[in-house]
Amino acid sequence: MPEEVLFKSESDQTREEIASYLRSVADKLDQGDAVTLKSGSESVTMEPPASPTFEVKAEREGPTDGAGELSIEFELEWDENDSEGDNGNDQLEIE
Repeated sequence: MPEEVLFKSESDQTREEIASYLRSVADKLDQGDAVTLKSGSESVTMEPPASPTFEVKAEREGPTDGAGELSIEFELEWDENDSEGDNGNDQLEIE
């Protein structure tokens, strides 16, 4: 299935700035509101269902014998026509 990027933003931010963005998204999810992403003249509004799939990945990209790039990725997924989402059974813990 081909992927269509609806919105993308990438910039260096402080930890505090990133935490603020994540809190804003968390607040929208808590309230059951749509999430609008804006950067310059670009914007997209999405309405996650009550139970979307939540994917968390920790990755290392680069050569096996040298320094690479580390990342933590958070992703909410749901089918466009599915208002319920997919309920996984694995419990995520963040310490």
